[in-house]
Amino acid sequence: MLSFVSLFPATILSAQATEHKHTSHKKHIVHKKVVKTAAAKTTKRYAVVNGKRRVITERVAAAPVVPEKPSVGDTVGLNHSHDPLALQSNVAYVVDQASSKVLFEKNSNVSLPIASITKLMTSLVVVEANQDLNELIEITTDDIDKEKGTGSRLKIGAKLSRSDMLHIALMSSENRAASALGRNYPGGLPAFVNAMNAKAHQLGMSETHYVDSSGLSSQNRASAKDLVKLVNAAYQHPVIREYSTDSKYVVNPGGRQLEYGTSNKLVSNPAWEIGLQKTGYIAEAGRCLVMQAMIEGRAIVMVFLDSKGKYSRLADAGRIKKWLESAKPQV
Repeated sequence: MLSFVSLFPATILSAQATEHKHTSHKKHIVHKKVVKTAAAKTTKRYAVVNGKRRVITERVAAAPVVPEKPSVGDTVGLNHSHDPLALQSNVAYVVDQASSKVLFEKNSNVSLPIASITKLMTSLVVVEANQDLNELIEITTDDIDKEKGTGSRLKIGAKLSRSDMLHIALMSSENRAASALGRNYPGGLPAFVNAMNAKAHQLGMSETHYVDSSGLSSQNRASAKDLVKLVNAAYQHPVIREYSTDSKYVVNPGGRQLEYGTSNKLVSNPAWEIGLQKTGYIAEAGRCLVMQAMIEGRAIVMVFLDSKGKYSRLADAGRIKKWLESAKPQV
């Protein structure tokens, strides 16, 4: 096993804007074009005075770059952790699915916000409750995100089958779909959340807690070790495997059709053979990813939490894959 000791304590004008000035002697026309650079914006003014064209270049200070809000992992010092593969995720856990042998470990016991990885448990509860997947479910004002204020392509009053809601919640991380799935459980959302926590307890996920069905709340937390247990349980259901690894899907919620795409571009990468996956992101959680994939003929479960940068979790998965292919650690 590759491992290490965790370290943490508890009114710019548009390019085509034109200004006309009139005097008794001349006509003055100015065109402004804004060119963006990393450090500043360059404004070029093209002036035509008495038939002669002049170019005036001015530099305007660019707006300051606002850094991402520190994640929970950062606040407890996980960002000071290092590992032999230089992963960009504060947490990583890689396990051989068949033998349960740990192949790589980094801060795997720390319980952190998991964002939309939550939807994997949401799908597990829905499927194991044997609810009618063909039943139509309606999006209501109760499904509006009051936690983070995110939007949705599913409008209030939109109706989809439970199957379609589950499909786009898993594949495209559709928050209103996940909310509607929870609301339409016997007893409503409170009963659904209780069922999520009961399932976590049944699976031995001792560092896990849920408060909603979407993952928008930072109070949805789990450790990487717990999430391997969740992946293994969800993997037993073909519908979850199929929906989570689909790349595109079209739904008709009334009115016009909507085409959704996967939130994980590795799904359509021919170099990967992915059996199940789920991504997640909120500021408190950073970028998260769980996957089951075949690598070197072995079923591998990998978890990455609190990754930095939009594509870093996928790059970390690539680093693990390359390492497994080259080092070939034994089961």
